[in-house]
Amino acid sequence: MAGTATTDKAGLWHNPLRDERDKRVPFIAGPCCMVIFGVTGDLSRKKLMPAIYDLANQGLLPPGFALVGFARRNYADEDFAAVVLSAVKQHARTPFRQEVWDHLAEGLRFVQGSFDDDTAFATLATTLKDLDATRGTGGNYAFYLSIPPNMFPVVLDQLSEHELAKAAPRPEGYTPWRRVVIEKPFGHDLASAQELNALVNRVFPEEHVFRIDHYLGKETVQNILALRFANELYEPIWNANFVDSVQITMAEDIGLGGRAGYYDGIGAARDVIQNHLLQLLALTAMEEPTSFEPMQLTTEKIKALSATKLVEPLDETTARGQYTEGWQGSEHVVGLHQEEGFDPQSRTETYAAITLHVENRRWAGVPFYLRTGKRLGRRVTEIAVVFKRAPHLPFDQTMTEELGQNALVIRVQPDEGITLRFGSKVPGSGMEVRDVNMDFSYGEAFTESSPEAYERLILDVLLGVPSLFPVNAEVELSWRILDPVIAHWAAEGKPEPYEAGTWGPGSADEMLARSGREWRRP
Repeated sequence: MAGTATTDKAGLWHNPLRDERDKRVPFIAGPCCMVIFGVTGDLSRKKLMPAIYDLANQGLLPPGFALVGFARRNYADEDFAAVVLSAVKQHARTPFRQEVWDHLAEGLRFVQGSFDDDTAFATLATTLKDLDATRGTGGNYAFYLSIPPNMFPVVLDQLSEHELAKAAPRPEGYTPWRRVVIEKPFGHDLASAQELNALVNRVFPEEHVFRIDHYLGKETVQNILALRFANELYEPIWNANFVDSVQITMAEDIGLGGRAGYYDGIGAARDVIQNHLLQLLALTAMEEPTSFEPMQLTTEKIKALSATKLVEPLDETTARGQYTEGWQGSEHVVGLHQEEGFDPQSRTETYAAITLHVENRRWAGVPFYLRTGKRLGRRVTEIAVVFKRAPHLPFDQTMTEELGQNALVIRVQPDEGITLRFGSKVPGSGMEVRDVNMDFSYGEAFTESSPEAYERLILDVLLGVPSLFPVNAEVELSWRILDPVIAHWAAEGKPEPYEAGTWGPGSADEMLARSGREWRRP
């Protein structure tokens, strides 16, 4: 009958009033339910619950959407609803609307139990069936594992045993989908990542696995692709003929705080470089995909990561450090070894920098510098594409002594936008050239605010669009790149101290100075 919603063989819901080519209205998820394991944790309270409300507030969730929380707390459904409401009012991006909340609250359920509790998972299965009947969720479930990685095997086995990971065909002629969402870290080295991938794929096929890297959900990160491939201006100079180096920075101005126990033994390289920064490198270095289909994007990222190699010797091309006490703005802060719960003898780094080459024709000889750290000068994440100096300057040295190198800087956070740095004549009778900035800011250029990364990523999970999620090969290639650095550091010396509020240890500056370069000051 005309106007009737249909599903395909994969169980994907199709709206007969929508055409894939029509981009005027955002795509809305079909009937579904999300189950969050570890729903009482900080991530769920500060990011996931508010993101789900914001999606509902924008009309991007189906009318019968359901959210099930699973944790050990002794909550009734009403208690869970109160927790979600508190999280929404504190952390949601969009204004609170009572009618939106009332509709969303009707689909909230809570299941009490530990991850090894068979009875609790049987209750979960019954709850989901009830929601199929009362909310029309259609047997489509997304399982969000907001839990420690060591609990993944337990939960995955329980989902498999209770037949929640795979759905049987429905009498209506379609098979519901089942998807799993995994938060980082994806292992702690190559071997553990391969083991984790094998474990997950034993229960869920790779196309149903969504590994969350929240950086990939940020508007500015996605704008790298638009900047490069939707404009003719930059792509002709996006290569070794014009680019001198690329610097990718993620700096934090906070210390470990209450995360000391979690962070000790992990460190900055594992926590940030392996996932966030290498993904930013892949998007910066990749070739143009034939389309923006998920498989095409993933193929090009894998090719870029496959060509990425460490520059040696590692003593000279890497740096690591631990922050000591100092001044963070106007506040005096303690050093790492004074943080509560941290081993004073620990060699876990809070600053890490590495040098990489992307060994292909486009990037031959161009160093990619990746750095991250805590207690640095300010909170900032950016990609700086630094261009070569002009081959001939018809000016004497005094005219250009304040002229640096041209740079295109993509600001990922906190002030999302793009800056183009170039030389311009200073007004006056003399010829003096110095750097100026041409700036684009998301907040000023667009009337609508950027969605939170988790909004975009959760919606993509529910829609079954894996473009922004790393696949097995990307995770394993990233560990293959980083493992030699971690092994080298484990065998050699200890991190160099750097004062809180500065931009890292002296060895990081020396790392670039050996080639006549210096770090860009964000």
